[in-house]
Amino acid sequence: MSKTSWQEMAVYLNGEIVSGSEAKVSVFDHGFLYGDGVFEGIRVYDGCIFKCKEHIDRIYRSATAIRLDIGMSPEDLTSATVDTVRASGLRDAYIRLVVSRGIGDLGLDPRKCSQPSIVIIVGGIVLYPEEVYQKGLSLCTVSVRRNSPTALPPAIKSLNYLNNVLARIEVADAGYLEGIMLNHEGYVAECTGDNILVVTDGAIRTPADHCSLLPGVTRNAVRDLAVKRGIPYSEAILTLLDLYWADECFLTGTAAELVPVVSIDGRTIGTGEPGPVTQALLKDFREIAGQDGVPVY
Repeated sequence: MSKTSWQEMAVYLNGEIVSGSEAKVSVFDHGFLYGDGVFEGIRVYDGCIFKCKEHIDRIYRSATAIRLDIGMSPEDLTSATVDTVRASGLRDAYIRLVVSRGIGDLGLDPRKCSQPSIVIIVGGIVLYPEEVYQKGLSLCTVSVRRNSPTALPPAIKSLNYLNNVLARIEVADAGYLEGIMLNHEGYVAECTGDNILVVTDGAIRTPADHCSLLPGVTRNAVRDLAVKRGIPYSEAILTLLDLYWADECFLTGTAAELVPVVSIDGRTIGTGEPGPVTQALLKDFREIAGQDGVPVY
């Protein structure tokens, strides 16, 4: 990518496309003051916005859950996203789509915010080095528990990501790149920024949606690829032992794509190398990434 610094990124800000250095949001915006808003991370592969409809649908579901009126139709928000990617000139990029409650006063009352702030940032992101996809990733389990659905449901992709940030701090302190979060009952939820899946006896299992996690767009894309290959796929309640005893393990996420896992909490997973199911699905994913979505150019 030719444009990598934040100053040069193309940014849609409330109807106008500007550079990153020109994009300004008020300090009275409740997204800044309280984390009151929702967001999506979306990838562009070879000029195609991958799974664009699924991401747009999810941000509207998140907005509905927190009673936030985006003020644009899904079609108009999609068009704005396409226009911003086109303005960036990038064929491979990462999109951060943010809708906050907007400018209000210093109180909590969202009714004081008359208009949402809509921001679309197009730039680059590299979450893991290519070596990780070849050799696999080591994970640790963190002590920070995933938010309970009765408090702040993880299925809402909100701007309040402090739960994940605290977990990521623990991961970094332990010297890892990613870590596993358990839910309030002690079952596996997800990683700090990715979904987690295991392969046992040729079948894929992943934590069920009600286990305090964000149902991933990339996870669902991998599910569909698995079904096409005839690989059994199911959602379940998983313990750490289910992870330790798996034949294979991998992560999915918009930024991460599909990442093999070879070690968890010092325990070797399977053979200690990316497994055949993981490798096959990664190959399939990279083949469809530039085809399944909305074309920009």
